[in-house]
Amino acid sequence: MTVRISGALSDFVAANVSENGSYENISEYVRDLIRRDKERAELEAFDRLKGELTLAFAAPEASYKPLTAPEVIARNRA
Repeated sequence: MTVRISGALSDFVAANVSENGSYENISEYVRDLIRRDKERAELEAFDRLKGELTLAFAAPEASYKPLTAPEVIARNRA
């Protein structure tokens, strides 16, 4: 995989990858950025799910309706 970076972004990367920077090489820096982005995306997904569950558990029990597994799968595909 090849990534080209120029200008201000290149300068920023160079400042973070050096003897005084936080990373020993560019690959280490990129892997860390990807890991952090993955963690952020997973946290956002978890927070969305938590919000949906909070709303579901707050709903009155009378509003619940029984569904079969195929009905749930079909609803979630729509």
